[in-house]
Amino acid sequence: MPFDPFELVDVGRAGLRTTRFGLGGASIAGLYDPVAEADAIALVRHAWSTGVRSFDVAPLYGYGAAERRVGLALAGFERASYVISTKVGRLVREPDAVGDGDDIDEQRPGQGGDGLYPGAGDRRIVFDYSFDGVMCSVEESLDRLGLDHVDIAYIHDADHHLDEALTGAYPALHRLREQGVVRSIGAGMVRSAPLARLVRETDMDVVMIAGRYTLLDQEAADELLPLCAERGVSVMVAGVMNSGVLADPVAAPRLDYAPAPQAVVERAGRLSATCDRYGVSLRTAAIQFPLAHPAVTGLIAGVRTAAHLDEYPAAMRASIQPALWDDLRSEGLISDRVPTPA
Repeated sequence: MPFDPFELVDVGRAGLRTTRFGLGGASIAGLYDPVAEADAIALVRHAWSTGVRSFDVAPLYGYGAAERRVGLALAGFERASYVISTKVGRLVREPDAVGDGDDIDEQRPGQGGDGLYPGAGDRRIVFDYSFDGVMCSVEESLDRLGLDHVDIAYIHDADHHLDEALTGAYPALHRLREQGVVRSIGAGMVRSAPLARLVRETDMDVVMIAGRYTLLDQEAADELLPLCAERGVSVMVAGVMNSGVLADPVAAPRLDYAPAPQAVVERAGRLSATCDRYGVSLRTAAIQFPLAHPAVTGLIAGVRTAAHLDEYPAAMRASIQPALWDDLRSEGLISDRVPTPA
């Protein structure tokens, strides 16, 4: 069953409604390769022209560039007409700035940190999930976005900082939600178990799971997705190409932002071969697959060109024979326990 990328769907419990398909800001902030600001703004406006009304950014993306660029691109549009999400847990700092607190890890471009944004200059990122750090993070994000509130604030990549996220970040966001500065609280990670803990122990509105509910990896189906369905927590899926290996197992065999192991490349090749038998691209199957789960609300994709962006709505609308999913199951390439598009 094809999916309507621009259907308005409910996200969280604060009355947010936005398009099923949303634009992520990592790529336009210069993930792997720098992107000119004018080109990034043009892409956001192209997304708007096609019908996209969901935009996701983070301080990490381009070390503040994604927030600034998306804010500039959306500045002329009615604020109530779109949903924008950002993240907390990392602060953008100048090279000579000193962080407060003991539980802070530094990341510098190309020096063993994330190393993913070569255009970020000598700015640096510090982890900070403390109450004060999150209050500061949201204030700085609003300044870069040019807004007075954000619709969703996700606790970002707190896998190794869960206790502080629970005692510092979440209470800060709860206060900001009460004040209307943040409309909904979320958490976004690439591992499902820490997300499940946050869902169990907080009043979370929405989670974003990256790369763990895909054609290649259905880890989130074990606990996270059923738990979110039980608790009424919306689920946004991201990283549906697993950083590239599902986009092109031959030319772009990356997994979680690193070279994919050979076993993963071979599995992606088998997925691709089965799709080919039905005249369906691996990309199209990878885009539709996670949307079939009843707990999944929408999909966020990071792209850097208009042509790449346009692939997503087209893939969501494409017709796929149910027999393709049956074959993937029978070949052991997707789990028996997960739903597939009808």
